[in-house]
Amino acid sequence: MTSNQLDKKAEAWSALFSEPMSELVKRYTASVFFDKRLWLADITGSLAHAEMLAAQGIIGAGDLADIQRGMAQIRSEIEAGSFEWKLDLEDVHLNIEARLTQLVGDAGKRLHTGRSRNDQVATDVRLWLRDEIDLISDLLKELQIALVDVAEQNVEVILPGFTHLQVAQPVSFAHHLLAYVEMFARDAERMADVRRRTNRLPLGSAALAGTTYPLDRERVAKTLGMVDENGSPVVCQNSLDGVSDRDFAIEFTAAASLCMVHVSRFSEELILWMSQNFGFVKIADRFTTGSSIMPQKKNPDVPELARGKTGRVVGHLMGLITLMKGQPLAYNKDNQEDKEPLFDTVDTLKDTLRIFAEMVGGQLNPATGAKEGGITVNAAAMEAAANKGYATATDLADYLVKKGLPFRDAHETVAHAVKAATSHNCDLSELPLTVLQGFHPDIGKDVFDVLSLRGSLNARNTLGGTAPAQVTAQIVRHRTRLG
Repeated sequence: MTSNQLDKKAEAWSALFSEPMSELVKRYTASVFFDKRLWLADITGSLAHAEMLAAQGIIGAGDLADIQRGMAQIRSEIEAGSFEWKLDLEDVHLNIEARLTQLVGDAGKRLHTGRSRNDQVATDVRLWLRDEIDLISDLLKELQIALVDVAEQNVEVILPGFTHLQVAQPVSFAHHLLAYVEMFARDAERMADVRRRTNRLPLGSAALAGTTYPLDRERVAKTLGMVDENGSPVVCQNSLDGVSDRDFAIEFTAAASLCMVHVSRFSEELILWMSQNFGFVKIADRFTTGSSIMPQKKNPDVPELARGKTGRVVGHLMGLITLMKGQPLAYNKDNQEDKEPLFDTVDTLKDTLRIFAEMVGGQLNPATGAKEGGITVNAAAMEAAANKGYATATDLADYLVKKGLPFRDAHETVAHAVKAATSHNCDLSELPLTVLQGFHPDIGKDVFDVLSLRGSLNARNTLGGTAPAQVTAQIVRHRTRLG
């Protein structure tokens, strides 16, 4: 049998039609040039299916051996880059099946017994995405560790905390970074949750109604590691839903979008902090670019691009939701359009997390064993900025409350004190005691400890607060959690 004959036989529907598909339609409907990245998942799923077919007596042991031998050669060819991907064969599944049949003959044709491309592709995407989620989870861990490393070095560094981008209260720079660790920790939790629902087996649902062959779907699920925390197989329980469900892809893209939003918020702060108006931090030159016309510029291109790529990922989420919103059960060709946005979301998120972990924490120097080139902190600039915005005004109000003044009255009193300090162009802590006592007679010398940035920081010694003792405890917690 010739290669062309084999290719033609791979089109299982061809005998029904009186004319060949046009070249335009072939290009329009083909997915092989983007879904070929599913090749390993396709081979893995097919081998598990074949092993089950043999165990159930549906195919012979010789056929199984031939399928295993042929798939091993196909894997080698793909890894070597010598496999010929053919547009005429439409997708990754038919390309692999046609080559298998070419290699092992009838055994290759028997592989598709009891399955459809509908449940096959649903399985492949789940297997592929499951492995990608595992990689992303590792990258989220790396980024969290990088942030914790920088935080640990800057527990005592004072940063102006902002609300409405106005100086609000002093915080530890480490405390600020750990806020992002909390965000990325939640992202990791969401990824783990998505993985659990992704890791379910549709194979055996066939086209939409199940199959007449005595398949052991739970055996396939175990072979593919589609099991719950107790090791029990997890199988899609409704064949219609099994072939048409793309919730897992939407859920993943939603989790990825939120993760990218967190990256984008961090990017926005890095961009502000790096500007000359702030001057709080520097990042290594390899993460910046120059200007084509202004030689003095170092532009924060990586954070800016990450901020932009967030819109791209969120757009993919909207695209996937819209893709599914009007589909009747069961499988429809629309679902071919799920792969490119899903693939691009995975690629974008992985690249972003990888580059941010290095940009924050630095790169390992093999000679010294230390990380070099991460975020460089300008502690003096941060503290100077915190001194400019009356960041301890709330501390003065709390001080007066402890003297017996109702908080709303204390708030009003401190507002007058701030107004006076503004008119004298000085900080609250620089006002003479006699002036402060003019606002309330119970103000004593101890007020200057309260009005200092360090005193403000240390005073917030409650769980989750910015006091160095609390921040250090949080760093220990994250170290333990991250291992």
